[in-house]
Amino acid sequence: MWRSARAATLLVWLLALSCHPGATPTTIRQRAAKTPVPLTWDERALADLETPLAHAAASPRDISARDYYSLPVRTIYKDYPRYHPDKAPRGYLQSLRRRDPVVVWDDTHRPPLDSDADWIRAGELVFNAPVLFFAEEEDDDEQARQFIAKTGDLFDRNGVSPYSTYVVRTRGVVEAGEGSCRECHSRLLPDGRVIRGAQGNRPIGRIAFFGLAGDFAKAPDRDRFMADVRVGLRRQFAAPWLDPDPNAGLAALSAAELEAVYSTMPAGVFARQGTSPLSPAKMPDLIGIKDQKFLDSTGLQRNRGAADLMRYAALNQGMDLLACFGDFTPIDVAARAQLGKDHAARSRYSDEQLYALAMYLYSLVPPANPNRPSALTAAGERVFEREQCALCHPAPLYTTNELTPARGFAVPAADRASADVLPIVVGTDPTLTLRTRRGTGYYKIPSLRGLWYRGPFEHNGSVATLEDWFDPRRVDDDYVPTGWKGYRVEKRAVKGHEYGLRLSPADKRALIAFLQTL
Repeated sequence: MWRSARAATLLVWLLALSCHPGATPTTIRQRAAKTPVPLTWDERALADLETPLAHAAASPRDISARDYYSLPVRTIYKDYPRYHPDKAPRGYLQSLRRRDPVVVWDDTHRPPLDSDADWIRAGELVFNAPVLFFAEEEDDDEQARQFIAKTGDLFDRNGVSPYSTYVVRTRGVVEAGEGSCRECHSRLLPDGRVIRGAQGNRPIGRIAFFGLAGDFAKAPDRDRFMADVRVGLRRQFAAPWLDPDPNAGLAALSAAELEAVYSTMPAGVFARQGTSPLSPAKMPDLIGIKDQKFLDSTGLQRNRGAADLMRYAALNQGMDLLACFGDFTPIDVAARAQLGKDHAARSRYSDEQLYALAMYLYSLVPPANPNRPSALTAAGERVFEREQCALCHPAPLYTTNELTPARGFAVPAADRASADVLPIVVGTDPTLTLRTRRGTGYYKIPSLRGLWYRGPFEHNGSVATLEDWFDPRRVDDDYVPTGWKGYRVEKRAVKGHEYGLRLSPADKRALIAFLQTL
């Protein structure tokens, strides 16, 4: 499984994107939900959902409500744990092959939705539900161990993957399920605990592209193989309104070079659709998302309530690939007709499923913080106040929820008096927000809550720890980034946000200790 599944994952990720076992489904005909559910694809709400792109003429125009609701609703099946090869029960896969498919949620069946707690539990189903499937064959345990060792894939204290599952959609066929929300938003702590909704730490780049050069070498038609990969790269990342498009050069890279590009992405960083393998984004922490006014590092979408979060989820599960960016559409109508039936752009979640997901995400709370207040943290809080960190990061949210313009971005006249824009340029690398499809010209001011379990830091994950972030050497050109470096990059400055770099060692230790209590 491990080699063939990885190859399948690669191509599906490129061409597509970017269950709770105890639930007992009921039929929709038997019971109607008591909670009014917002309309996901409300065209009036979508019209001002997104912050205009830095190149405003390329700002996306989404598909119509008629086209959206013509798509079939995704079926969510009961899922099963996926084990490390040394932890799987004897005969586990064979036992799964004897099971019948169990539909948990579709147009006909769904879990109970009578109370707030029901909605949250149902939302967890959606959070965990994979959208990519491929057949699971008999495992070669030694091959699986080698794959895990080379990619750094992670398993919890019980040997279970926190990120992927097994699914039975046809009796006798066990499929590995990938691409769920939890794959990017689950964090495995050193003690084996899993934090749902946190910045993920699965090394997805290394996993998805592992062995691409070998797959190319074995392909019956190598030209077709690379043509498919390049079509996928263009759908995922092209921004042809930029001159030149920084991603155009990806088409010239070989399979081995593309594998190397993705291998540079550490855990917690990934080139999701609309960013770039040459300028990826750190995976966002969804804990506390209810209090965030903007979503994405670039403040791409507003979060005015559950309905906006529903729209955000729909867009990021395939619908943004159907939008028009000026004259460019990643997957147009003709191309959509050629996609496989499991493609993310060929189906959608129902409004109920998305509302449940929003309720689940809004319910997430941070895990217990092991860092307790002390004399050192009290001293750090005084440093925080003295250095006026609260101008951008005031309690209790430790963010003003504003946007700050990137270096080189001319703030539009309409935004200059906006309460959403803080006219302070902190000088971090502007590539993500000026040279990609998610680029608004702004970065949002992040919350400092939960720093103790997060990382790597900065919008592209350039530094691994807070100690690295406050290292004055990081702004030097000969600095070796401790997080994401970049393809064929050994040294580069991590510029910007120089606040705190000139503190004394004692003040710096105290400030970091305080930040880790938030």
